[in-house]
Amino acid sequence: MKRSEINAIMQNADAFIRSFGFCLPPFAYWPPDKMRSQQAVGIRAARLGWDITDYGQGDFDALGLFLFTLRNGSLADLRAGGGMCYAEKIMISRQDQISPMHRHLLKAEDIINRGGAALMIKMYASDSAGEIDKKSDVHVSTDGVQKTLGAGDTLRLMPGESVTLLPGNWHAFWGEGGDVLIGEISTVNDDVNDNIFAEPLGRFSEVEEDEPPRHLLVSDYGGSF
Repeated sequence: MKRSEINAIMQNADAFIRSFGFCLPPFAYWPPDKMRSQQAVGIRAARLGWDITDYGQGDFDALGLFLFTLRNGSLADLRAGGGMCYAEKIMISRQDQISPMHRHLLKAEDIINRGGAALMIKMYASDSAGEIDKKSDVHVSTDGVQKTLGAGDTLRLMPGESVTLLPGNWHAFWGEGGDVLIGEISTVNDDVNDNIFAEPLGRFSEVEEDEPPRHLLVSDYGGSF
């Protein structure tokens, strides 16, 4: 992706988020130099902030996702079974923009339609090898109500509705009828290591630096989680 495209997506996403009465934290607007400073060491370590991806395919409108990580605990706390074991994101799925089929090894997550159009989530269970099971039903909780879906069925979430996805639940999602503001509440988030895609894809975009960054992406921080 070109940095100019990323900068424009940031600006438009901020306006879309604000239209629902949701405000990003102050560090969202820090300039790159401040985000590289010692003051931001904790932000960088937790990989908080802007995350815009086309999954390395070069067509953000068709295959992509906007994310902003608001808070994130530590894997050490998660392994110890105490402390900050949770994370929160705000995301935007555009109309007909696919976030591709994937699952997580560790992360359980609530996916919440915070407003806008319908959020469509296609789901599969995992087989014994962790691959997509095209025969078995998928069992999920939607706002505390248990639902059973057939393999490859699509769940429609309207504003205010949510679904709980557990490790091993394969899922792909997109907006139907318009763009969707999505909340994610989860266990500790590790986007470097905890995304298993059904097809060979990159989690982060390669950036062409055609203009200076408006704000840094989490993928600009370097290092591992």
